[in-house]
Amino acid sequence: MLNNIGLPGLLLIAVVVLVLFGRGKISSLMGEVGKGITAFKKGVDEGKQELEDQAAEEAKDVTPEEEKDKV
Repeated sequence: MLNNIGLPGLLLIAVVVLVLFGRGKISSLMGEVGKGITAFKKGVDEGKQELEDQAAEEAKDVTPEEEKDKV
């Protein structure tokens, strides 16, 4: 469906959106989208770090469960 739009169609859509919303509204909207993307990337990185930390913590203690009870 989107394959048939082409460059002239995209330009027409961009002009219509610009006329409807105005330059200031679009600019602020794009700023909010950028902040959302940044927050998403930060959350993904923190999640990866948490999983790596958890795996490292599990790898540190290799004592069998039976041995832990004896100590």
